Amino acid sequence: MRQALKKIILGAINLYQRTLSPDHGFFKARHPGGFCRYYPSCSEYTKQAVLKKGSFLGIAKGLFRIVRCNPFSSGGIDLP
Repeated sequence: MRQALKKIILGAINLYQRTLSPDHGFFKARHPGGFCRYYPSCSEYTKQAVLKKGSFLGIAKGLFRIVRCNPFSSGGIDLP
């Protein structure tokens, strides 16, 4: 059950990255230097967190990262 949920979450993140992500998808050409303030991007951070910490904690860490990503944030390197 846990592995199936992890595969579904990772599949959704991969689909987002290939299609809508400004750093990974079709819109990458519009932002050649990258769009995200953080490294790795929020979607990549969430993917790594799910792989390392599991589905629920990984999603929680990813959501917290998305909340922190705002115009007033200085950004930088933030590893899961």
